[in-house]
Amino acid sequence: MNGKVLIMMLLAAGGINLWASAPKGAITPEMMSEIRSAYEGSSADKAIHNAIANNGIDELAVNAANKNGFDTNFSHRVKSKGITNQRSSGRCWLFTGLNVLRAQMMSQHNLPKLELSQNYNFFWDQLEKANLFLQGVIDTSDRPMDDKTVDWLFANPLSDGGQYTGISENIMKYGVVPVEVMVDTYSAANTSKMRNLISLRLKEDGLELRDMIAGGAKKGDVEKRKVAMLGEVYRMLVLNLGEPPAEFTWTRKDESGKIIDTRTYTPQSFYAEYAGNDLKNDYVMLMNDPTREYYKVYEIDYDRHNYDGKNWTYVNLPIEDIKEMAIASIKDSTMMYFSCDVGKFIDRERGLLDVDNFDYESLFGVKFGMDKRQRILTHSSASSHAMTLMAVDLDENGKPRKWMVENSWGPGANDGHLIMTDDWFNEYMFRLVVNKKYVPENVLALLKQKPVMLPAWDPMFSEEQ
Repeated sequence: MNGKVLIMMLLAAGGINLWASAPKGAITPEMMSEIRSAYEGSSADKAIHNAIANNGIDELAVNAANKNGFDTNFSHRVKSKGITNQRSSGRCWLFTGLNVLRAQMMSQHNLPKLELSQNYNFFWDQLEKANLFLQGVIDTSDRPMDDKTVDWLFANPLSDGGQYTGISENIMKYGVVPVEVMVDTYSAANTSKMRNLISLRLKEDGLELRDMIAGGAKKGDVEKRKVAMLGEVYRMLVLNLGEPPAEFTWTRKDESGKIIDTRTYTPQSFYAEYAGNDLKNDYVMLMNDPTREYYKVYEIDYDRHNYDGKNWTYVNLPIEDIKEMAIASIKDSTMMYFSCDVGKFIDRERGLLDVDNFDYESLFGVKFGMDKRQRILTHSSASSHAMTLMAVDLDENGKPRKWMVENSWGPGANDGHLIMTDDWFNEYMFRLVVNKKYVPENVLALLKQKPVMLPAWDPMFSEEQ
């Protein structure tokens, strides 16, 4: 008799129990019986199953009572005008940084409207990141491919995400231009295909550079080949995004549309005249990361956009310390670069971030009890999106009730702004960049510490999208 047939017959007759040979820790019939008992199949269970089978979980978990009394008034708010839209790209960090500058430039120079070209700075960002990768490959060429850093480099040759150092290094090197000087193209607003193709090209280039060095190529020849590779990247970027201008003519107008003057600028001279901030040295990067010691300075390796730039280096502080600086900045009409885990408990229809928006525990009958520290350690939460912090609502004791950010998702609820409760801020806020004039002396003194170096693959490396 065929062996397979015999096995099937024995199984059918219950003669062989494949569960019996399961190793310790596997699901056994006894364990399965206990597991199944968790579902009672009551009328309530069946009703919930029917509801979830035909609807989205968030729609069913909405906390209806939390929709009452939604207050959109703020005691302190920085003036702004115009909402930007990053569309299908991960450029939130860039939009955020440029929006902070835009508000400052409009206020200081009485400009009725202004938007800065995200496409212009994004072009240079992608070229700089390509060079960061290629030079990183050269610098680590003596290590095997399975070395952790080498593996990380080839896994992350290029991205459209980023953080504040991408703003500071980029603008201080390349300046800015008004949006009409270099408008978005399709690839600027839909970055994935362009990014993937350039990344693929860069990975091939990286392997070639490693082979050249392993074969004994001279340093000069390796550098010359790297420059040629960057030339190919430059051409691909121009074909997708357009070529950045070396200079441009811009007409300044008043509220009525009357021309004030028409002048020719370079991107650097335009920035110097209308902003001029020292973005590298006049700002402090703050983090609230309860997994690490507070009042310490940390640096993340390769967490930068330019090879000649500075890694993301931050002071880790309790949330209450960060709030004090944020409030001081808002009271002085100064917006800030801010990032958080925006996807948690977001009600897009109202533009509200509130830990009470959804009641998953009542829907499923299970407890979700991790605190912020535990969520970070288990990769359940991290900084995912950058926005512009620009308002706070303080109670009679000067304590924040809620906050508001200018977002870059286009028009929507609250005219394109998101409101977050203070409880949500505590749980899902991560990064803030503030001008040094709002930072207490004791915090500034911490910057004299030698930073604790963290690896590139640290969870806090996650780029804002």
